Amino acid sequence: YQVNVIGTKNVVNMCLETKVKRLVYTSSIHALSEPAPGIVFNESREFNPENVLGEYSKSKALGTLEVLKGVEKGLDAIILCPSGIIGPYDYRVSEMGKLIVDFVKGKVKVYIDGAYDFVDVRDVVEGLILACEKGKKGECYILSGQQVSVRQLLKFLEEISGIKAPSFKIPQPLARAAGFFNVLYCNLTKIKPLFTPFSIDVLASNSLVSCQKAQDELCYSPRSIYESIKDAVQWFREERII
Repeated sequence: YQVNVIGTKNVVNMCLETKVKRLVYTSSIHALSEPAPGIVFNESREFNPENVLGEYSKSKALGTLEVLKGVEKGLDAIILCPSGIIGPYDYRVSEMGKLIVDFVKGKVKVYIDGAYDFVDVRDVVEGLILACEKGKKGECYILSGQQVSVRQLLKFLEEISGIKAPSFKIPQPLARAAGFFNVLYCNLTKIKPLFTPFSIDVLASNSLVSCQKAQDELCYSPRSIYESIKDAVQWFREERII
C-alpha cells in the first residue's frame, strides 16, 4: 500500500508540481475489475478496488485511481496494464522465473491446473516506449501476450530443456490450501515460495485478455510465449542460475 498507493500519489503530485510533460504509469491487468468467466479482459473494465483479486490488485487499482485524479487536474498520463511478465533478464528471479529454474533442475514433480496470459518483459518495455511516443492522454492500454495453460507451459519447457514435464495434476482447491501452508513454511525458512494462494486464484481466474487497443493505437506487437520461455531458459543458463 505504501509503495503502490501512497508512493504513486506522491509521484503524481510531483509531476503536477514540476509540470512533467508525460507520465507513463505501469499498473497491472489485475487492477482492472474481474470480468465474468468467458468475458474478455479489455480496457472497458473499470479500476474498482472492491472488484479485484487480492490485496496486491487492490493496491494497484487504488494507485491507478490516483493517476486518473492527476489526469483530471491536467496531468498528461498514460496507464499500461501488463499481464503476467515472463522472459530473460530475470535477475531477482520472479515467481515465473523460479518455476522455470526449478523445472530445469528437475524439481517440479506435479502441476496445478489453470491458465494465464503471459507477456514477454521485452514487449512490455517496448510498450512503455510506444505509449510515451504514441499514447493518448488519460488512456489505458493492456499489454498482454498469449493465454497459455499450465500444462502447455510445462510442455514448452520439456521441449526446450529436455526435462520431462510432470503428469500428476493437483486439484485447485487442494493446491490453494497447500499454498497457504507453503507460504507459512517459506516465511519461517526464508525460502521464496513457488506458489501462493493468490497465484492459485490467478490461475483459476479469467485469463482471456485482449491487447487489441495497444496494437491498433500504439503498434504494439507481442512475440510468441514459446520464444520468451526459450530465451528465459537460455539466459538462466548463461547466468549459471541453472
